[in-house]
Amino acid sequence: MQSTSLDALMAPVADCMDAISLRALVDLRASKEAAERMTWLAERNNEGLLNDEERHEYESCVLFANFLGVLQSKARRKLAEQK
Repeated sequence: MQSTSLDALMAPVADCMDAISLRALVDLRASKEAAERMTWLAERNNEGLLNDEERHEYESCVLFANFLGVLQSKARRKLAEQK
């Protein structure tokens, strides 16, 4: 896996967590309402219908989802190392 600056910045986060916290991070999911909102924003984005405020919200959600995904991947890897 190619390492990025973001990977390097996030590695210490998983390193300082215990197994319970790592599992909680891996299992973390958006609420039903948040997931439905994201789906709605994504559909409107694909149709070119987002206003500026919605576009900012959508882009912020995408950035956070990517950040969380990388952090969860690091947590899964850390848990696997502990076995």
